[in-house]
Amino acid sequence: MDPTTARGAAVLVHGAWHGAWTYERIVPRLAADGVFAVARDLPAHGLNARFPAGYIDRSTASPTWGADPSPVAAVSLDDYVDSVSATVDAVRTLGFARVTLVGHSMGGVVLTALGERCPEKIERLVYLSAFMPARGVPAVAYIGAPENAGEQVGPLLMADPREIGALRMDHRSTDAAYRDGIRRAFYGDLPADAAQAALQLLTPDVLAGPMATPIETTADRWGALPRHYIRCTQDQAIRPALQQRFITEADAFTPGNPTVVHTLEASHSPFLSQEAALAGLLARIV
Repeated sequence: MDPTTARGAAVLVHGAWHGAWTYERIVPRLAADGVFAVARDLPAHGLNARFPAGYIDRSTASPTWGADPSPVAAVSLDDYVDSVSATVDAVRTLGFARVTLVGHSMGGVVLTALGERCPEKIERLVYLSAFMPARGVPAVAYIGAPENAGEQVGPLLMADPREIGALRMDHRSTDAAYRDGIRRAFYGDLPADAAQAALQLLTPDVLAGPMATPIETTADRWGALPRHYIRCTQDQAIRPALQQRFITEADAFTPGNPTVVHTLEASHSPFLSQEAALAGLLARIV
């Protein structure tokens, strides 16, 4: 669409194991509603992914390849933030003074860090069933929280992230029960064929570093930005109670700037299962 006719602009940040394809069906719907939106692969995701050898060639793979060091372990939260910041700057050159950031799942960590780094470039933050960590608390600390009881991602990890530098899954596993576990964690309300297509696009390694990095947010930078949270009530990756904890902690940190809360009756991935509803909601927010 012509940026000069858009009423607002958004940069869409995907979550762990995913890529810019997450928003393939959302971007044109936003364009139809007058919103200019861009999504790009984060470092070590999508086209930027690099793979442990055993993930690609099973014929020569060691039986313990799942515990091999990650080839992308050195990628940091700063690398994520630099990448999204560059995209924001590119969008701003089109005439948008400030840009809305939308972050799904792990992408919420990037939103928080970028909101603290350069709030002057950001119109608002939109967390889509995402990590929204409190000041100084790394995202990884929430995974085992009581509010996240029953989450279905942890049991799928192949090795200790501290040992290999990544949270690793085997999306190419020949174990049907294991693959179904990934489907239930991310795409529980998708038809089986649609979920299978999405599974083929996932990458095996998500960097441990960004999830383990605390962000020292301040009330007058990140805390001063308008903040929205989209809850997904059927989420098996970030449980609804944990989503509510993020909201409660943020509101306690910035009592004069409460989170605007929206709800979708959806799994962790409404960009696939409820694309029209999600795009319509984002268009109203932006």
